[in-house]
Amino acid sequence: MSGFPGEPSAASYRRQRYPRTDKEAGGHMQTPARFAPAPAEPITMEKVGDFLELDFRRIFQWLGAGLQVAALLALIGAFIGGAYGLLATPRYTVSTDVLIDSALQIVANDVYPQSGQIDGQMMSATSKLRIMTSGNVLARVVDDADLVNDPEFFDPTPSSFSLSALFGGDQPAPSAADAKLIALKNLMQRVSASADEKSFVVTLRVSAESVDKAIALSKAIVVAFQDELAKADAEGAGRAAAALDNQLGGLKSAVLTAEQKVEDYKRTHGLSSSNGQLVSSQTMTQLNSEIVTAQSQVVAAKANYDALVRNGAKASSTDSPASAALAILIGRAGNLEQQLDAQSMIYGTRHPTIVRLKAELAAIDNQIQAELARSINSAKANLDKATASLNALTGKMNEIKGNVFSDNASEVALRELERDAAAKRAVYESFLSRSGQIGQREHVDTTNVRVISTATPPGGRSWPPRTMLLVILGAAAGFALGLFLALARGIWRDLRPLPAPAR
Repeated sequence: MSGFPGEPSAASYRRQRYPRTDKEAGGHMQTPARFAPAPAEPITMEKVGDFLELDFRRIFQWLGAGLQVAALLALIGAFIGGAYGLLATPRYTVSTDVLIDSALQIVANDVYPQSGQIDGQMMSATSKLRIMTSGNVLARVVDDADLVNDPEFFDPTPSSFSLSALFGGDQPAPSAADAKLIALKNLMQRVSASADEKSFVVTLRVSAESVDKAIALSKAIVVAFQDELAKADAEGAGRAAAALDNQLGGLKSAVLTAEQKVEDYKRTHGLSSSNGQLVSSQTMTQLNSEIVTAQSQVVAAKANYDALVRNGAKASSTDSPASAALAILIGRAGNLEQQLDAQSMIYGTRHPTIVRLKAELAAIDNQIQAELARSINSAKANLDKATASLNALTGKMNEIKGNVFSDNASEVALRELERDAAAKRAVYESFLSRSGQIGQREHVDTTNVRVISTATPPGGRSWPPRTMLLVILGAAAGFALGLFLALARGIWRDLRPLPAPAR
């Protein structure tokens, strides 16, 4: 840098390299006539290096020379800023706070699993934040609010679509799809959303030329956002239900085929079941019970018969149907014997009382013998009947044993077919129940989106800034531009070559 002692300045350097002409020296040439004037030298790196050694006094001189231009440009900038602040269309921004919480779990096994981790919940909230400002949501707002007919979002004049209208060219009217795309693009530029890093609260910001329009658009976006979430959940549940319904047909056919195989196998092998058990097995079980009962009856009948045969009139079997009458007769005989013994001590053998008692005792003995014979015959008949029943049951058991063994061998394959049918039936019933549950889930809105702070009128416009601030910024920009132009002019004057002197 210049300014240090002994270093030449840029002006002195120029005077040394470029001598003055005759006009600068008062009309007299200072150089000898034999020396031809040198042509103008181009700007070289050496000159640029000399210029980089600036003197602050020259910078201040340049700035001082451009103060008037800077002041004029500051006035122009202040006027432009104030005019823009007064004439520009204002824009107002409203904010709405929305809480995006986890979805409500209506059923135990919902089609959408609930994330228990905070990271998963934050990712879900971030995804829903992107949905809030997505094209589907905003396109629905364009349709609901009829923004195609709003000049703020769609200007139907041809000049707004192509520059050919500026040159007199004919511009066709935009189609309805193009108009909707233009309105959607303008709406996207006026909508923004941001999420709190430590909560599930999302702030939606909407800008419009009027406060009422901004509030209305904010409410419409929230409603469209909720509808879009509910529609997405419903469509997902519908796709799941449709996929299950497509599988139900095949599962039902598989179940019917498996059950038909079971019935065909039973019919082919003569297997009939009741309450899940083969009839042959049930018959054999029942016969076993009847044989045990018949054996008990044979044992009891044989014991009664043997007792009657062995003991005679002294037998007392409760199983004999004549036991009660026999017991009565035996009792009467005992009483007569007691009377006979008592009267024999008083009367003689030919006394009428003794004769009568003996006659009665003989008659009772005859009755006892007759009753005993009938009891023995009855016991014999009961024994024969029980034995015949036991033999019949045993023979029937021997007949069905072969069938039971054959049925048991066939039942092994039958159980395999039944297990296959049961497994397919369980899968089919599970899919059928799940399909019905998801089908009903399609009509249930489980989105948990709440507006915790509605849009309210702002304190002032968001764009443009205040007029006074624009005036100050315009003046500062104009003044800075003037100073920059002054510096550029001074640098250009120092760097540009001098004109060649005349001969």
